[in-house]
Amino acid sequence: MGYVGKVLEILIVEDNPGDIRIIQESFKEMGLPNILRVVKNGVEALQYLRRQGRYAEAQAPDLIILDWNMPMKNGREVLLDIKSDPALKRIPVVVLTSSEADDDIFQAYDLHANCCVTKPGNLDEFIKVVHAIESYWSGIAKLPPA
Repeated sequence: MGYVGKVLEILIVEDNPGDIRIIQESFKEMGLPNILRVVKNGVEALQYLRRQGRYAEAQAPDLIILDWNMPMKNGREVLLDIKSDPALKRIPVVVLTSSEADDDIFQAYDLHANCCVTKPGNLDEFIKVVHAIESYWSGIAKLPPA
């Protein structure tokens, strides 16, 4: 499959090293020239998005993949901060969570997540989910201009 969309700058906010590796390898496997940046908690995510401290030169992402359950500042708090900030609120956020609780899904959408996806426990299914996320956001979805 040839790449027809633009190169996306994708911020992955994930504290689990295994999940980070799966996401990175899945994106690499797709062969699309997207740029992946990784931060490991919600505090770092907001520093990155606001270009603070060591992230002063960070590029604004075209898409955020946000883990829901993280230490320090969880996905709920990060999503609330993103969607409450006029400079950040138009960045699409895909919530990627191991939770299947209806309350978590309702809360993600109430906080204006653009998509909520449950992480499958099976590795092959997890890879398929990541491929679907990349295919949709890289080639089908119309993203707001930078």
